[in-house]
This record gives sequence, structure tokens and C-alpha cells, in this order.
Amino acid sequence: MASHFTFKEREILYRMKKTEKSIAEIAQTLGRHRSTIYRELDRNTGGRGYRPRQAQRLAEERRVVCCQAMKMSCPELDKYVTGKLKLKWSPEQIAGRMVQDLPRQKKCRVSYQTIYNWLSTDAPGLREHLRRGTRRSTPETRGQLKDCRTIAGRPKAVDAKCRYGDWEGDTIVSPGRRSGVVTMVERKSQYLRVRKTKSLKSADTMRSACGGLKDLPKAMLRTTTLDNGKEFAEHGRLTDRLGIDVYFARPYAPYERGLNENTNGLLRQFFPKGTDFSRISRRQVARAEQLLNDRPRKSLGYKTPREIFAKKCAAIEV
Repeated sequence: MASHFTFKEREILYRMKKTEKSIAEIAQTLGRHRSTIYRELDRNTGGRGYRPRQAQRLAEERRVVCCQAMKMSCPELDKYVTGKLKLKWSPEQIAGRMVQDLPRQKKCRVSYQTIYNWLSTDAPGLREHLRRGTRRSTPETRGQLKDCRTIAGRPKAVDAKCRYGDWEGDTIVSPGRRSGVVTMVERKSQYLRVRKTKSLKSADTMRSACGGLKDLPKAMLRTTTLDNGKEFAEHGRLTDRLGIDVYFARPYAPYERGLNENTNGLLRQFFPKGTDFSRISRRQVARAEQLLNDRPRKSLGYKTPREIFAKKCAAIEV
């Protein structure tokens, strides 16, 4: 089945194109059809040519817009939301009641914020039915991240991968976000730490993240770049307990944590989508972590992440 280009594939495409490799050679290297390469170049080339970061950003933006449009394209959902708005229901009331009124239409359910967005962009004529005639006057603040430092302020050495101790973090969650695992991967060595979290509440998530890194030398804990999920709202715990500087990637820009995204994909080999992590033991998680850290990587000269990470830790201790 066809899959979206990854940031790593876009980097390879950029380098090969820069060295004037043919489309056929690029397609063979990436395991893609030539038409796929042509389409990627046509859709994501800017004024300065094809660049992987720009291409990834453009693709992510298109995907977000597409997903938002699809949510409200369901005729039954459109009819339901429009009808309730005309009865002077608020978007929050509509979204809450939808669970009872449309029990068999799970794919058609949306959040109240999606309804507000739809009213602002695609159905402005229906805003007259809102109590204030417009979207909510104060934005949603519950669970949002505070006191965040964006990736723009991150040291340049992190981008260059010229030192050890810079990490990327994210979560992999069970259906319904009932449980999951926290993944932390070191950028230079690709060394991985995975810890279960009993819930996606920020306190539990950050407790698991701290537990996964607390035994490492301080010199190997410089920075971490996290996803914008609400489960990282209490990110200050990482700094307070471990002394690690925390930064956040921009929304809808997973390529800014490309290594972490790729590593999470590798974990899916052990825990496919739909896995209920509440049924997965800590031993199973530790086993998957071990196997990935002992797997040789082409980008590391076919050394393993554990070999490289352990060698650096040994040098620090000496």
C-alpha cells in the first residue's frame, strides 16, 4: 500500500538530486515508482528549488487541511450540526450530545473546536446562531502548554548533531488514549529509552519520562525536543529533576523530531497500531527497547546505538 514520503526520504531525494542523479536512480534507491518522485518534486518544490524541510512542511499543511475538510464533509454530520445550530445549541453542546444521538457514526464525530473552525472558514452564515454571533471569545486553555521554549531558541549544535546528550521525545498511545509509552531517543547515537505510562495525564507521562533518563550521566542530558501534546504540559519536571533544557517542535511539524518519529515507526513492528498498552508488560517494552538498541544502523556505519552510546558514557566516566 502506498505511504507518505518521510522526512528521511526527502533528505535522500534532495541529496541525490543535488548530485544530479537521474529520477530512475532516485526511485530505485527509495524503492518508489518514478511517477511518485516526479509528483513529489512537482508538489513540493519552492522558489529556491526542492528542499526537504520545506517539502515536509508543505506536505504536512496539506494533510492537516485535508483532514479538517473531511471531518465536516460527512452529510449526516453536516445536517446534524446545522440543525442543532439553528436550535441555538452551542458547539460544545452539539459535540457533547453527538455521542448519544449518533452512537453508530463514530467516524463522523467532531470536537466543538472543529465546529468553531468550520464556522469560521466554511460556514460563516451559520455564526448568527451562536450566542455571541462569532466563535468563542476566549480560547480553550485547559491542558495547554505553558512557559514553552520553541525549537527556534534551541542551540545550533543540536541541529548539527555534533554532540551527545540531545534527545527527542514523544508518546505512542493506545486507542482512546487510555495508556501508552513515552519514547526518548538520543539524536547523535539513536539510543532509545521507552517507558510505560499508566495514563496520558501529564504528571504520569513526565514521571515515566524522568524515570527513563534518570540513571544517565548528566553530560548526556543536555536538551530534549518534545511534541506539542498536552501530556507534556508539566515539562518543567524534566528540568527540575534532571537539569535538561526542554524545547518544543512547532505544531504540525513532526519532521522537526524526525528521528523520534522514525523510531516510533520502528517500535510499531513490536506494537502495531491498535495495541492496548495496558495489556503490555514492562518486560515486553524493555525487550523491544533492547532489540532496537542492539540493531545495527546504516547511518551509524552499521554499529548499534547501544555500542555508540555506551562508548561515550564510558569515556565520560573516565
